[in-house]
Amino acid sequence: MSFSYLDLFWTFARIGVLTFGGGYAMLPIIQREIVEKKGWVSETEVMDYYAIGQCTPGVIAVNTATFTGRKIGGNLGGVVATAGVVFPSVVIITIIAALIHGFANLQPVKDALAGIRICVCVLIFNAVLKMWKKAVIDKVTLVLYIAILLASVFFDISPILMVVVAAVCGLIVKGRAKA
Repeated sequence: MSFSYLDLFWTFARIGVLTFGGGYAMLPIIQREIVEKKGWVSETEVMDYYAIGQCTPGVIAVNTATFTGRKIGGNLGGVVATAGVVFPSVVIITIIAALIHGFANLQPVKDALAGIRICVCVLIFNAVLKMWKKAVIDKVTLVLYIAILLASVFFDISPILMVVVAAVCGLIVKGRAKA
């Protein structure tokens, strides 16, 4: 695995500029770039980064970039990857903020955004399918998945609490399996 800080920055800048819809829409692109193309982290590691990124303050894609950069390039790598993933957004948001009043109500802009929302849904769905294949590996993880899914659909439970409960369940089940 080879990398340079410039390559790290530009890899995450490409991820940032090519993705619409926020952190979850970035997940399949992040996975393809840093696992499949670059080999900087494993699929298991990137799933762990997603999980931790979901539980920590900030945007999941930014947190994942930070964790990845830190792993391969130390503290400076974390800063460089984070700067790379947010750089395009800062530039684009600044430009849009300057122009928003002039075109936000135009029908072609509304139509384009409606199409982008559909694409983002598909990207998120694909990310869920990929993560499902690695996460739900036996009956115990399937039961945990169903329990958390039902809890999230029918009750207003904090995602942080669900992650903590899932972590405790993992510790208990895996601890018993090793004993």
